[in-house]
Amino acid sequence: MGKAALTVGEAIAAATTRLAVKAIEQPRREARLLFDLASGHDVPWQLAHGGDTVSDNAAFAYDALVARRAAGEPMAHLSGRQGFWTLDLEVSADTLVPRGDTETLIEALLDHRPDREAAYTFLDLGTGTGCLLLAALSEYTAAFGIGADRVPEAALLAARNARTTGLGQRAAFMVSHWDAAVEEGRFDVILSNPPYIPSDDISGLMVEVAAHEPVSALDGGADGLREYRYLIPALRRLLVPGGLAVIEIGIGQHEDVARLARAADLKVLDIRADLGRIPRAVVLEAPTA
Repeated sequence: MGKAALTVGEAIAAATTRLAVKAIEQPRREARLLFDLASGHDVPWQLAHGGDTVSDNAAFAYDALVARRAAGEPMAHLSGRQGFWTLDLEVSADTLVPRGDTETLIEALLDHRPDREAAYTFLDLGTGTGCLLLAALSEYTAAFGIGADRVPEAALLAARNARTTGLGQRAAFMVSHWDAAVEEGRFDVILSNPPYIPSDDISGLMVEVAAHEPVSALDGGADGLREYRYLIPALRRLLVPGGLAVIEIGIGQHEDVARLARAADLKVLDIRADLGRIPRAVVLEAPTA
């Protein structure tokens, strides 16, 4: 005798339990999102049709997705999408999944450069999905920007995101290890979210990060500061006089990064905390002459 078909409500309840056992946060919400991915039926439909029987095809697809999520694969990798700022972006295993904490950089940028009509030139180093550059361009409607990433697949993905968000005419992307292929002295604003996790700490991160996101985008060397030691001195030659840099930092790194900035003759304008009150971004300014 075959396995009895489940109703929509039963399938979601069973998936919620499987996810909860694996300590997935908000397991019922995630179970509903996964059902939407598997069946094409959104949450309002699910609530209205909880007693309907799940088709064999949808049940098979749903079981596979729930198993992958329970094993720690990020929801964004399963859906192929992630929201950032006001944008809906494509994501892949070649890049970090954009996170809400990184939106702190855009908030800081808007505060320090309030003229939304200024024709700024932006540079996003380690662009990944392009989330920082594209969020900035969505706010500064006369600006143009370049995103650089050493991973070709990431640069291609960011370019697709620029097109699908309607920003493709004001963004360009290149394959470059940091600033290696970038001309100096051309940028009003530089944005970056460099790798900052100490190497020995990576294995202790959540499994969805440690096992499913690119190590090259996480690993900041023995103390987490390796990339800042290269990146911050490079900012001086890339920024116009008085130009701004907004850089993401890890927990407890704000003093060390500020020290590196001052040693590179950059002014520390702001150290901005995220919603969890953790210092998350440093705002730096190049000398005016």
